[in-house]
Amino acid sequence: MEPPSLVICALESAARVYPNRPVVFFMKGLSQNWLLNYTAHQYFPTLSTFQNIHFYPLSMAELFKDTPLESWYEKVYPSLEIYWTHVSSDACRFAMMWKYGGVYLDADVISIRPIPETNFVAAESQKLTSSSVFGLSSHHRFSWQCMKNFVEHYKGDVWGHQGPGVFTRVVKKWCGITEFMSSEDMMCSNITYYHHKRFYPISFDSWKQFFQVWETLPDFNECYAVHLWNFMNKNGNVMVPGSNTLVEHLYKEYCPTTYTALLKENSV
Repeated sequence: MEPPSLVICALESAARVYPNRPVVFFMKGLSQNWLLNYTAHQYFPTLSTFQNIHFYPLSMAELFKDTPLESWYEKVYPSLEIYWTHVSSDACRFAMMWKYGGVYLDADVISIRPIPETNFVAAESQKLTSSSVFGLSSHHRFSWQCMKNFVEHYKGDVWGHQGPGVFTRVVKKWCGITEFMSSEDMMCSNITYYHHKRFYPISFDSWKQFFQVWETLPDFNECYAVHLWNFMNKNGNVMVPGSNTLVEHLYKEYCPTTYTALLKENSV
């Protein structure tokens, strides 16, 4: 119930990039007694000016109902799963996209500019398809195939098998694409397949660069959003005002309200 500043920044940046669209954040901490349309200004003062941000309680049993994930959820034992938070999150995003459609963004993704396509997936490297950013219309067959693949090839003890692994397997089956051979975006049947430069200009093994000082800042002109690889951040590095790091510049530019609030907190 107290998300870190990166989550707040991700929400603010999305609200700024998509001012005419609802930005919905699902939280397990919210009880079912909460109003289903609980607006940001009632709970997070930093986001009080963004009327398009909404918080919803996450009910996995309800979300998975009438999907291929329902039978899996009824049989799985969360207490025995070593990656339950991540595996359940992977399942939720597939079901959400099937039922509601829209754009899914991980909570460590800072939005930069609107994504032009409605139906898209994105590579996170030359050979892997991302599960952190994707967009599909509701009841798109691709979402259904992802849920089926999730259940049929379930290996909850293998990191990434239920997230990027699902996408990579389904994309390969959907259109035969295995890897990017150039820097151009591709088409995967009726779905745009974005090059990894669109959301992952910094690779996972270089994630520390976000918390370093750059002599010349990257412009991210080819990016629609930037994924910060927060899972790699085991030591809990955070944006520090005045550090002149790359992440500070991202906050200043794309979530200035969050940045200003942190600046005030640090000056007290």
